[in-house]
Amino acid sequence: MPTRDSATGAAKIPPQRRGDGTGRLPVVTGDSRPRLGRHVRMRPDRPTGGWVLLGPETVVVLNRTGHAVLRLCDGQRTVDELVAALVEDFDETDALTVGDQVRDYLGRLAARSLVALG
Repeated sequence: MPTRDSATGAAKIPPQRRGDGTGRLPVVTGDSRPRLGRHVRMRPDRPTGGWVLLGPETVVVLNRTGHAVLRLCDGQRTVDELVAALVEDFDETDALTVGDQVRDYLGRLAARSLVALG
């Protein structure tokens, strides 16, 4: 189950448990076109009023920021376009910082096959 980062309030994704064993995250570039992974769905969570990401044998509780990022991941937008939309939607955000955080977040989700990078 994800925990919260005390500094940002963002959900922390647990480290990858499967894969090549190297612990390396997939490379997320500005030209990547992220979308939800195969058999992954984002649904409202009625008890909390928030959103969850449902994958095979996986449930990730999304905070407001995680939902804002993933709702834009349609396979058409690039990561750079996604970051620009987020910076426009949220006050007092720095494009460089948001870009780094979004790439890290998508990389961790991609490592768990919750997001596919096109």
